Amino acid sequence: MSDKKMVIIATHADDDPERATIPFVMANAALSSETDVSVILQSTGVMLAVKGYTKHVRADAFPQLPDLVKDYLELGGKLLVCAPCLKSRGIADDELIEGARIIAATTVVVETTGADATLTY
Repeated sequence: MSDKKMVIIATHADDDPERATIPFVMANAALSSETDVSVILQSTGVMLAVKGYTKHVRADAFPQLPDLVKDYLELGGKLLVCAPCLKSRGIADDELIEGARIIAATTVVVETTGADATLTY
């Protein structure tokens, strides 16, 4: 990877399929251009880290979300998931996909302040 870093914050799931999908389109594009990428899931976006959830989130004209997430993780992207957001939804650690890492506010601050670019969806 290069010394370029991007953070993408995703706050939507099936409530807005485009806003749930675009972060992973952008993340895969950034990884392909040798940029270090962290996707941070907050608010409703944490649902995207629940096993099997992305199968029913479909945005027209975009690649399938499960494939985008799988590719992102296989390419070495970091998937960071808000602990309080999970707790407020009653989601347990063992319900998350492999590669998801539970974080708190301090990690969000460190990730975003150290990034060259931050996108929010």
